[in-house]
Amino acid sequence: MTQTTYVEPAGGRPAGSTADPHHARRWLILVMIGLAQLMVVLDATIVNIALPTAQHELGFSSDARQWVVTAYALAFGSLLLLGGRVNDLFGRKRAFLIGLAGFALASAVGGAANGIEMLIVARAAQGVFGALLAPAALSLLTTTFTDPKERGRAFGIFGAIAGGGAAVGLLLGGVLTEYLDWRWCMFVNIVFAVIAFAGGSSLLRHRPSEDRPKLDIPGTVVSTLGLFAVVYGFANAETHDWSSPLVWGFLAAGVVLLGVFVRIETRVAHPLLPMRVLLDRNRGGAYLAVFLLGIGMFGIFLFLTYYLQQNLGFTPITSGLAFLPMVGTLMVSATLSTSVLLPRVGPKVLVGAGMVIAAAGLFWLSGIDSASTYASGVLFPLMVAGVGIGLSMAPSMNVAISGVDPHDAGVASATVNTGQQIGGSIGTALLSSVAADAASSFVAGKTPTPQLLADAAIHSYTTAFTWAAGIFLLGAVICGLLIKPGVPEEADTDMPVVHA
Repeated sequence: MTQTTYVEPAGGRPAGSTADPHHARRWLILVMIGLAQLMVVLDATIVNIALPTAQHELGFSSDARQWVVTAYALAFGSLLLLGGRVNDLFGRKRAFLIGLAGFALASAVGGAANGIEMLIVARAAQGVFGALLAPAALSLLTTTFTDPKERGRAFGIFGAIAGGGAAVGLLLGGVLTEYLDWRWCMFVNIVFAVIAFAGGSSLLRHRPSEDRPKLDIPGTVVSTLGLFAVVYGFANAETHDWSSPLVWGFLAAGVVLLGVFVRIETRVAHPLLPMRVLLDRNRGGAYLAVFLLGIGMFGIFLFLTYYLQQNLGFTPITSGLAFLPMVGTLMVSATLSTSVLLPRVGPKVLVGAGMVIAAAGLFWLSGIDSASTYASGVLFPLMVAGVGIGLSMAPSMNVAISGVDPHDAGVASATVNTGQQIGGSIGTALLSSVAADAASSFVAGKTPTPQLLADAAIHSYTTAFTWAAGIFLLGAVICGLLIKPGVPEEADTDMPVVHA
């Protein structure tokens, strides 16, 4: 088979190629894509703030409460690979618009819920359409920004949204719940979706797929069941002991199914996730970095929210505001890391250094005690962690989908989102279990008093922060070994990029 080689000039489009229909409106497209991504990311946390109020109004049990969160994670995490391949087969504009419309409709149903069953179904539907929308947003970013220098800036902004969106969700959820109604934590998605849909309809152009291979049905079924089992197993770990069959049974089934999935993908003609996407060292290291960052980030958001509200007495709004310094440093470091640093030092240094810095911030944060205040114990460690996460997250997302074939862009993007989503689910379950064990050990054999219980809670948080820091350090070592040194061709803005 003959390969055609061309040189990509400074303008970002190959010589002699058809002009990119998105080029002139690329920055407006970035705004629209960023808005859609923000909606998907913040939805993972915005509902958390509203849950106590929703539980009181709808009258459901605490055991049922977790399924409002888990239903979204299950559908989103298990269907992302399928959503990515649907993008590649049927067009990213169509997938983007359908995902937006479906997400808005599901949010409207959830906001109007008259019982827990209706709310859980709506959350699962949000996850289904989110699994179609998230890969479309990331792959549209890849295909719209073809100039390496501009792509660095775009990925910096996108990475900042992906990293800071969860914290924004906490703030927005607090504002909406306190001043309007918990239902607006669902209805607000309609506003985001309508604006992004209008922008997508007018700015995007449909690009038919160059080839229309058949969908990998066996791979789709096995991967969906495998990811579902993994997320479901870790979700059960929050309410069951790790020895429960509902935990280890589903986790074991998930590992086996994902192993079968890999075997299928090496044998079928049109795989759902081609192994060539995963086996590139830089790309594999980047996927692992996103996964591990997802684990650690949820340790910060979950347990620091508990500490701020239960120990420092912050309201939902002030809790959300307390995360803004972290969002600020994360956005700055994410933007600079891809637009300035990545073309000069490469991803190996940035990903490793970012994880080490984030770990340092978490180790610092683990020093809080009952006498700590926000200013003395939280503010500066949180800002340091934000610097580290931004320094790692944005370059990882850039490298994870750079250099892939155009017909693999959707599934490569979906794998990034899958890593972050599965990482977040595992982080929530794992660190919740670690924190619960730490609290139990702290009070064992002692007479319970209000002060003892408060100290036990703080001990559980600091233990979770320490574990999350350890995960970041482990990630720095592993990703440092996987990712190649030097600057990849796609990130070198001073030289033309040669494609084959």
